[in-house]
Amino acid sequence: MKLRPLHDRVIVKRIESETKTASGIVIPDNAAEKPDQGEVLAVGPGKKNDKGELSPMSVKVGDRVLFGKYSGQTVKVDGEELLVMKEDDLFAVIEK
Repeated sequence: MKLRPLHDRVIVKRIESETKTASGIVIPDNAAEKPDQGEVLAVGPGKKNDKGELSPMSVKVGDRVLFGKYSGQTVKVDGEELLVMKEDDLFAVIEK
């Protein structure tokens, strides 16, 4: 199944954080926090402004982004958990 987000929405796949600390301590799954980083899988066309013109999106497919722990709506597609959120819910793009 392919998803195509509408308007100013993006589809993000969470990037799992390290399950081991720098000192080598393994963190169990139930104690680990939800990751707040992800990879953008799909981007909508953009949001219309007051004049009816389409404002382009600031993110593109493949960008690594930061978002709030409870941002977006979780959906399951082909057994994979994805997030659908507005572009405004994203905090930053992680530059390489």
